[in-house]
Amino acid sequence: MSGTRTPGRRLPGWCTSTWLMLALPVLIALLDAALVSKGARWWEAALSVLAALALLLRRRLPVTVLLLTLPGAFVNYIWLAPMTAVYSVAAHRSALRVPALCATAFALVEFFHWPLADHPLALDRDNALYAIQCLMLAAGPTALGLLARTRRELAARLDELTRGQQREGRLLAERVLATERARLAREMHDVVSHQVSLISIQAGALQVSTGEPAARDTAATIRELAVRTLEELRQMVGVLRAAGVRRDEPLAPQPRLADLPALIGGSGLPVVPHLALGGRPWPEAVERAAYRTVQEALTNITKHAPGAAVTVRVTGAGSRLVVEVHNAPPPRRTGAPAPLPGGGHGLVGLRERAQLLGGTLVTGPTPDGGFTVRACLPAAAAD
Repeated sequence: MSGTRTPGRRLPGWCTSTWLMLALPVLIALLDAALVSKGARWWEAALSVLAALALLLRRRLPVTVLLLTLPGAFVNYIWLAPMTAVYSVAAHRSALRVPALCATAFALVEFFHWPLADHPLALDRDNALYAIQCLMLAAGPTALGLLARTRRELAARLDELTRGQQREGRLLAERVLATERARLAREMHDVVSHQVSLISIQAGALQVSTGEPAARDTAATIRELAVRTLEELRQMVGVLRAAGVRRDEPLAPQPRLADLPALIGGSGLPVVPHLALGGRPWPEAVERAAYRTVQEALTNITKHAPGAAVTVRVTGAGSRLVVEVHNAPPPRRTGAPAPLPGGGHGLVGLRERAQLLGGTLVTGPTPDGGFTVRACLPAAAAD
């Protein structure tokens, strides 16, 4: 049983130190009263002891404690009790006039000491020096109390500022996390959906063209899985995009205009490219936006107009890079599989990319029944 702790028993660590700091001035004031009251009458000694014991309440009732110490200071030459009371008033009362009035009262009690006949009111050197001494006795603890209170308030203010900075740091971290989630959603939509769409288109073509039942069933399964994957990807992109606002900062590795031929060649579409970049280097953000525009347009064509003739034009017009993807009406096919699902985030993301660079994005159907995506990206804003 010696190694167990009794429930409810508190260790006296901080309580002991608190009571020691509270009682130490009282003990010193009692010692001062005992030394000063030697040979004094009993009621003078009683007032001095009362002044010392009253210091136990100096933190809760500082002004009352000071008033209880003044009679002992008036009839006996005790200093520590009233000086400690003056310090407590200055340290625990926010209004400056209260410590000033208490210090003035203590100085007057010390100057006009009992018996009054021993201190004639005369403008001489002794009274002047004694008045200065009384003022210093009152001003010293008042200044220390004000300093202690100011230091305590500054510590509280610093603690509040620290907590505020910690809260701001957490909010900033959450904002950065939300931003990265949104950027991840954009990259996921641009990259993954494009590749999955190509897989689904190839599986659909194999399902229509093959005559073997096993190959047709396998192609149908692959396309079904691709459609389901695109649907789940659309839902995930919606959740991630709702988590924050994107910033146009690079994610490695990033595609460039030099990667457009490979993108066009791997799209599985009859594409006629026209790449005239104007013989100048373009900012990385512009090249990335142009690549994503072409990628998203080809993805939409494989979804909604498979087999349609496509024209991709990327031309440099002065300080602007113009990207235009046009597709003709899709050919009519019998037994074509159902269209792939789409979340509508692709064109929204392209428009946001263009606006971040100070450009524009225009999309819409054409009179011949096709569809055009045209982006105009200024290089100056990206620089």
